[in-house]
Amino acid sequence: MMADESEKQDFRLELAQQVFLYRSTDVPGVDKQQLQQQILQKVLEHGLAPYYEHICGELGWQIDQGKLSDMQSSNAKQLQELEDKIKDAEGNLGETEVRDALHAKAVFLGNIGDRDAAAKAFAATEEKTASGGSKADMVFSQIRLAILYNDWQQVKKLLGRAKTICEAGGDWEHKNKLKVYEGVAAMHARDFKRAAELLLDSIATFTTSELFDYTKVVTYAVICGLVSLDRVSLKKQVVDSPEIRSVIGHVPELESCMNALYDCNYKTFFKSFLGVVDIIRADMYTHPHVRYYMREVRLVAYNQFLESYKSVTMESMANAFDVGLPFLDSEIADFICAGRISAKIDKVAGIVETKR
Repeated sequence: MMADESEKQDFRLELAQQVFLYRSTDVPGVDKQQLQQQILQKVLEHGLAPYYEHICGELGWQIDQGKLSDMQSSNAKQLQELEDKIKDAEGNLGETEVRDALHAKAVFLGNIGDRDAAAKAFAATEEKTASGGSKADMVFSQIRLAILYNDWQQVKKLLGRAKTICEAGGDWEHKNKLKVYEGVAAMHARDFKRAAELLLDSIATFTTSELFDYTKVVTYAVICGLVSLDRVSLKKQVVDSPEIRSVIGHVPELESCMNALYDCNYKTFFKSFLGVVDIIRADMYTHPHVRYYMREVRLVAYNQFLESYKSVTMESMANAFDVGLPFLDSEIADFICAGRISAKIDKVAGIVETKR
């Protein structure tokens, strides 16, 4: 079951991706001037006064005091209206209405980027909340706010809280959502094996479109699977997955790379892999690990190639991958020295001998 596509991605995560691209120095085709305008437009549109001050300080932008004052005044007015509703609910209505009014205040504070005030407001709301699913949703909202501020230590802390809530009384939908949030955190922390397990397990019942759409979760799952799954598991969980096959065509570079790796078509694999690297480099969750990922996926391909031989010439292997012999010789030697490839190189004969 896919997510309801009418539920859009949290605007704070769209903003976080735009800020990441603005900060990046190695993503081609980024128009920094246009991006700055888009970031500021989104900040002003949503009244993100606290975040506006934060990001201007981070990026060295000059604060427009007039616009900041307008946002702060508007936010103060809306906050007062929310406070009045809380008082009215406490004086005249029931516990459900009080809880709803408190929750509206917490959501508002989170949406304007006021982290500390939002945390206190969500805590006050949680005290009035019985449903495990509703409690989990509040923690998920705070996780998205922490991602906006690029605070992954806080993300980790909040994930622990969400896991406790879901284990105590969460329904299947929120437990599945938790897998996606944990998968994103694992991916950002370079634990691709754990990320692949979590994301692949969540695809069939994905409902977490506040993080990203269905195509994106499939993209992340395949990217993590390529570098962490053995060939049999890759075939079963990725290549033959009907959920993955239904959307992978929207990411042709990744589809080609996945199929070429499984089919042992190494020339096509290396060519299409360059497009996958571009995807990884331009994404805020995977960008920190692009160089590591490039090396690890090549290692997967080299080991898969060598499984078919007791010995093979370096020239034949270089031709199979369509790479230069000096590059391949150096890289295979490095992997052998690191204990990542079980083989030895006979430099005189120009062959690689496996040690299986």
